Amino acid sequence: MKTNATLFWILAIFFFALCAVYTVWNIIDVNRVEWAGTMGIGLAGALGVFLAFYMGRSHAAQGGELPEDRLDANIDDGDPELGHFSPWSWWPILLAFSCGLVFLALAVGMWIIYIGGALIAVSLVGWVYEYYRGNFAH
Repeated sequence: MKTNATLFWILAIFFFALCAVYTVWNIIDVNRVEWAGTMGIGLAGALGVFLAFYMGRSHAAQGGELPEDRLDANIDDGDPELGHFSPWSWWPILLAFSCGLVFLALAVGMWIIYIGGALIAVSLVGWVYEYYRGNFAH
């Protein structure tokens, strides 16, 4: 996280310097300040400051180094458990098809929403309760 904070500080300095160059360039070229670009680049620099400050404070509050900040860290050090997934499940495909039907209703006709909504309900219930019946029941 310390490296990320440093990168965001560098990015903020770059955007503030670019904002000054952009403003001076517009004053030289058209004899006035172009406010949309100046404010956009300046706000990008402010965003970099916000993110760098947050990352720095988070790094200081965590009380230790993350695996990304250590030079002797292995890939497995920063590999947390993400949860349990079902690679054999067909329910996400049915859910995606059902959502596609609901969005298709915007182009074809609103009556398709009823079919898509019913399929969404069936696929959500099936996905949630797939471990309570069949071969993989607890």
